[in-house]
Amino acid sequence: MKNNPLYIQMFSIHGLLRGHDLELGHDADTGGQIKYVLELCNALSHHPGISRVDLFTRLINDKSCSSDYSRSVEPVNDRFRIIRIQCGGRKYIRKELLWPHLDEFVDKTIKFIQKESRVPDIVHGHYPDAGYVAMELAQFFGVPFLYTGHSLGRSKKDRLLGEGMDIKEINRKMKIEKRISTEETILKYTDLVITSTTQEIEGQYGLYRNRTLSSYRVIPPGIGLDKFYPHTHDTFRSPEEKEEALFARSSLKKELNRFFQFPEKPMILVLCRPDKRKNIEGLVRAFGEDNELQAMANLAVFAGIRKDISEMEDNERNVLTQMLLLMDKYNLYGKMAIPKKHDFEHEVPELYRIAASKSGVFVNPALTEPFGLTLLESLACGLPIVATRDGGPKDIMANCDGGILVDPKDDKAISGAIKKIIVDRDLWNAYSKNGIINTRKHYTWESHTATYMDTVTTLNRDYEASSLTVRVPRHSIGHRLSNLKRMVISDIDNTLLGGDPEEVAALVELLQEHREVTGFGVATGRGLDSAVAVLKENNIPDPDIIISGVGSRISYGSDLHHDKGWETHISKHWKPDLMDLRLKEIDFIATQAKEYQTPYKLSYYMEPEKDRVPRIHHVLTKNRFLYTLIYSHERYLDILPYRASKGKAIRYLSYKWEIPLRSFLVCGDSGNDEEMIKGEPCAVVVANYSPELSHLKSARKVYFSKAAYAGGILEGLSHYNFFETAEG
Repeated sequence: MKNNPLYIQMFSIHGLLRGHDLELGHDADTGGQIKYVLELCNALSHHPGISRVDLFTRLINDKSCSSDYSRSVEPVNDRFRIIRIQCGGRKYIRKELLWPHLDEFVDKTIKFIQKESRVPDIVHGHYPDAGYVAMELAQFFGVPFLYTGHSLGRSKKDRLLGEGMDIKEINRKMKIEKRISTEETILKYTDLVITSTTQEIEGQYGLYRNRTLSSYRVIPPGIGLDKFYPHTHDTFRSPEEKEEALFARSSLKKELNRFFQFPEKPMILVLCRPDKRKNIEGLVRAFGEDNELQAMANLAVFAGIRKDISEMEDNERNVLTQMLLLMDKYNLYGKMAIPKKHDFEHEVPELYRIAASKSGVFVNPALTEPFGLTLLESLACGLPIVATRDGGPKDIMANCDGGILVDPKDDKAISGAIKKIIVDRDLWNAYSKNGIINTRKHYTWESHTATYMDTVTTLNRDYEASSLTVRVPRHSIGHRLSNLKRMVISDIDNTLLGGDPEEVAALVELLQEHREVTGFGVATGRGLDSAVAVLKENNIPDPDIIISGVGSRISYGSDLHHDKGWETHISKHWKPDLMDLRLKEIDFIATQAKEYQTPYKLSYYMEPEKDRVPRIHHVLTKNRFLYTLIYSHERYLDILPYRASKGKAIRYLSYKWEIPLRSFLVCGDSGNDEEMIKGEPCAVVVANYSPELSHLKSARKVYFSKAAYAGGILEGLSHYNFFETAEG
């Protein structure tokens, strides 16, 4: 059994992610998940069982964002990189708009993997968008798939409905049903769900239909104790770090003093995104309605980063506007600070320590909290907490005993808990001490990575050892395609099949002989099921690639893995129902049977006659349709998306798998093969070809064989000396 160091690919697609100076709170998509994933990758990269960690996210080239997010590769350390993949354009868009573009992300990640010539040992997706991408890659490459949800769609949907939001509006804004459907699929195929708390498994994943189909492992996240050290002493690793910390502390105190009339009073600190479920409104209301609490403490609300509230998304704008209105309603001027920005890297740790040095309290009043990383940071600095009793804080409090849990909807409970901690100095000291000691006992990245690595090493070993797993075998089609140097693609009917069976057998034997670096595929007008059936009938081994429906579908390997990226690519401007309606007005074509139709191919019968093809072009063009028309064997008429054809599919495969077109040998006999025959590939037209290919006799790099059917393919391979000269 090999014990080589593992290569892990992490996926966190949405939000603004970089290796330094995180812009947490920039918007709803740039929150604690970003920080967690980055720190997890960094911690794993220092583990001796890891050779490399790559964190995949979306490439963004947008004037409204830092140019850091446009770097395709960002080295963080010698074993950890951030890889940015472009999908859905280059503008920064919210996560709900990314769903149609995830297959593009999958395809380009496969291309990246092929170019790097290294398949990951583990893929791990964070949140359902990245979970979908990791799932597709895991199935394709046959590697273990881990998933961390961070927050779940069913819980969010139930909460929003409970708040009176209309389901149509929820779907319009948040694509919640798409999210839930994807989460259900992920639970069906993931090898392991990693959670931070037991509550996530019972209270959140428990809502899902496929909850029992996956395994779960609770691994609490760690915190960077080198940054979040106790307020009672300073721990600096270098003079530069000391200067940065002291400067941040001074800047924060100066900023806070701008707001507070009596800055020496204990400080109530809240640090979160301006999201309605964070319940900032509840905390401000609790503070505003308790004059006793106002007399003994100040309130500091760090609610993300903002420039102009009026230009923010609806959710953030509404939360911040309500916060300002409540501040005015309760006349909290001089008692409440609402800074517009903060530097996560240097200022946030100092915020906790400033609040602790003032004998203050950190409050997380969220209506629901999957985990609560800020609670751990606060406790590690010695700052007691008041937190929601929903979700992750229950586990944190059970381990740390550093504060009080409350009902976030009970304003009096929130203010009462804060006052209790501030007034009772012995209680404050006990909570502070417990937080410092117990975070170091239960929540270090060292302990997290040790458990994580034990888990994934076992999972990886199981994949290596057993071919009986219900998942895709370890050495799957994805591994194979990543190592191919050349590819033979043939039409089926009247090219590969139809001639002497002995020649077919000789061709199969030759392809098997060179199988290590040469792939074999078919490109056919048949539908996928029909193509598979006829190949089996003729004892043709499973191809590496099946291009079916005249290029409208690409499938891989014996498990017929569907290339969804190709389907997404060709679907643009495809309007089959409207096209069929218009074509029904033409009396010289007849619709083929249902089994010959596919979602991306309309098929008809048409006898040859002058001007019939131009007539069809005229009807489709005047109705402003975009399409590809293929007429073959003087009988079969196929209408495809304008981006689809056998030839375009081959170019797509060349691009995706980094196999040069000159390293393809393509073989055909009819008009629906024409586009793949023309161009860079080594092309073979077998002797029994249809008349519509005659004009290609003068084309460069098209060989018309003397032998027919499979014999013509063998002749073409010899003509091009293909196995010796094709480049990889």
